[in-house]
Amino acid sequence: MTTSPSPSPALTPSLARLLAFAAGAAVANSYYNQAMLGHIAGDFALPGAEVAAIAALTQLGNATGVLLLAPLGDRIERRRLILLTLGALVVALVMAAIAPSFGLLLLASLCVGTFATVAQQIVPLAVHLAPADRKGSVLGTVTGGILTGILLARTASGIISDLASWRVVFLLAAGLMLLTGVLLARRLPKVTPTTYIGYGALMASLIRLVAAHRALRRATLSQCLVFAAFMAFWSSIALELHSERFGLGSTAVGLLALVGASGAVAAPLAGRLADRGGAGRVAMLGMLLAALAFALLGVSEGSIVTLVAATLMLDIAVQTSQIANQSVVYAIDPAARSRLNTIFMTAMLASGAIGSSAGALAWSHFGWRGVCAFGAAAALAGAVLAARRG
Repeated sequence: MTTSPSPSPALTPSLARLLAFAAGAAVANSYYNQAMLGHIAGDFALPGAEVAAIAALTQLGNATGVLLLAPLGDRIERRRLILLTLGALVVALVMAAIAPSFGLLLLASLCVGTFATVAQQIVPLAVHLAPADRKGSVLGTVTGGILTGILLARTASGIISDLASWRVVFLLAAGLMLLTGVLLARRLPKVTPTTYIGYGALMASLIRLVAAHRALRRATLSQCLVFAAFMAFWSSIALELHSERFGLGSTAVGLLALVGASGAVAAPLAGRLADRGGAGRVAMLGMLLAALAFALLGVSEGSIVTLVAATLMLDIAVQTSQIANQSVVYAIDPAARSRLNTIFMTAMLASGAIGSSAGALAWSHFGWRGVCAFGAAAALAGAVLAARRG
């Protein structure tokens, strides 16, 4: 049984900012490990390519969490679901901090990725609460918070792991999520579920949504391609900067991510353009920018200046394309936003796990140019698909 969406409580500017902060803080937990792979490899005496499994498993956990938990946002009162998932995330982060072996760290990383998807429960809530003429803009604000969280996560974890330990990073993250849970418990409104069908039927409806909506399939696939390229870059950049060519530590990865975080200003603009009906063109331009960034990285191997500029371009590109594609997806059926978001984000995050693994393999076998070739090809394929949709 599906019901019409209930009237939305008012989305105040302060609540919108809190939702953006909470989503960014939650999703950051999936990316702390990327800047710390060098330290983790040293502590467990493992090669870089093997330690990269931490990043891949975290992304796999993201895909699992979005697939199994996010659809419940249409079925269970959203405030309660968000707070329960945050509690589980705190426990997983503590597990990662105290993991005595690499195997247990892998398990904890899978759990962190699974429950960090609370961010994908927050996004549909924000869109639900937003006025009809500002949904794209609000989506841009919250997505900007998410992508800023992703990038600042690498900055914070790189610096803290150099100064203290990678274990300290996970403990601090647990404390931050506990604080976030307290703030959300005080401010989040209760939202009536839009459906009361059982969990099995809820999951089965995902298949029907994919089969019914061509726009959903195309937007999702094009975003998968560019996100795989994005994750190939970030899963291998720490290994590249630790190599003899650069000889830099985790702080360098963090500072590079800080440069990319400045690209978050593109998110609200992309949201406004999507509100005006230009989502297909916005997505295509974002993916072409990503392909250009990889091309520059490939032809200017070893250049710090090019690396900084291309990182900024790449982060702007991925933010732009995600907001444009997501705005298309959310407009398909207001009563099924959590499930539509589940389909979109599960596929995207699964592609992130593939991209993380592909980036590590490309770096191990073909060097940095192999990573750039994979990234450019994936981004161009996404641009072609977005252009056909447009």
